[in-house]
Amino acid sequence: MRRLFGTDGVRGLANGELLTPELAVALSASAARVLAERDRSHRPIAVVGRDPRASGEMLEAAVVAGLTSAGADAVRVGVLPTPAVAFLVAALGADLGVMISASHNPMPDNGIKLFAAGGHKLPDALEEAVEAGVAAPAQRPTGAGIGRVRDLADAAERYRDHLVAATRASLAGLRVVVDCAHGAASTVAPEAYRRAGADVIALHADPDGLNINDGVGSTHIGPLQKAVREHGADLGIAHDGDADRCLAVDATGAEVDGDQIMAVLAVAMQEAGELAHDTLVTTVMSNLGLHLAMQAAGIAVRITQVGDRYVLEELRTGGFSLGGEQSGHIVLPQHSTTGDGLLTALRLMARMTATDSSLAALTAIVTPLPQVLRNVHVVDKAAVADSAAVRDAVEAAQVELGGTGRVLLRPSGTEQLVRVMVEAPTAELAEATAVRLVEVVAAAR
Repeated sequence: MRRLFGTDGVRGLANGELLTPELAVALSASAARVLAERDRSHRPIAVVGRDPRASGEMLEAAVVAGLTSAGADAVRVGVLPTPAVAFLVAALGADLGVMISASHNPMPDNGIKLFAAGGHKLPDALEEAVEAGVAAPAQRPTGAGIGRVRDLADAAERYRDHLVAATRASLAGLRVVVDCAHGAASTVAPEAYRRAGADVIALHADPDGLNINDGVGSTHIGPLQKAVREHGADLGIAHDGDADRCLAVDATGAEVDGDQIMAVLAVAMQEAGELAHDTLVTTVMSNLGLHLAMQAAGIAVRITQVGDRYVLEELRTGGFSLGGEQSGHIVLPQHSTTGDGLLTALRLMARMTATDSSLAALTAIVTPLPQVLRNVHVVDKAAVADSAAVRDAVEAAQVELGGTGRVLLRPSGTEQLVRVMVEAPTAELAEATAVRLVEVVAAAR
């Protein structure tokens, strides 16, 4: 069987070749068998959530069928952000969680993310065990052994209460525009920010199942920038489809990425004595400007491969308290077991009010090096990664840049893409280097 899991669960075209209702049934049944407590002292409990895309209705039904066919009780929480599902797994003492979402991907795609007990993402070994169980024969319960289904009516309220409790300062006096991407944030983000004290203008918060991520949200920042300027807001927050990440916009409309947000939070936590080991965890994609800013602040940086799951593993292994990605997946382990865009936004806004500072002033500690990122569609990303011509081109580019920049090529974990990233002292040099590398990758595909 082909590898199912990418860097963030199983993802693909909903009802297409891979992500079918049949797979959803088999995958969730296998997950219930693998992740349930081994002593079988109680009926396993699984929390099931989804984002608003239309195919989620179909896949939710299949996931619930799979879970109950394996003898697990399914607790449906409806349309909620991914971090809400992780939180509820822990809060309810459930054995596992299933989130149906393709995050920032276009509407026709969907995905299935799994959480173990405590709301933690699965390590490689457990993913492999779940995959192996998809095709393996299994004994199914009958009669009273079949799982039951119930809805958790106050799921959104529980999650909102958790978010507000984790916010250290009142947001009174702050005006924020929040772009919900017509996604899962629509159900909770505007109200959570209002409860924390902010004056909130909700943007793209009317999901109809088809409009998620459609020219809006964290992958299309333009509408938010315009709205922030039009409303005279202090900042804007952009979520993706499942709200496990956020980007920001300052009062001038300038984009604030995950690196800058992490820098602001790291310094705040260091001042409060909350930054464990004075260390920030991030991935190889983070800009060199972040590293320089943290060095100046006396904060160490630990680097992982791309994927918030690897950031999470490093956080847990090292006992660190802050980590994330340039894309806006940011984890605060004291309050969340996974990336939480709403929690990140609340803590960022709390820093603004606590210091009476603008977002632009806070993020000025980071001076990003010019960075160019290009996605190259390929037929076989593994073949490109093994290409000698590609390796030689990367080595030559790195020699040319010396210690003033860097080159990174990596295959996408969810699509047939190779991502080409170049940082250089000038935008012109970064662009020229990226163009050359894209040509080599395209020829090798």
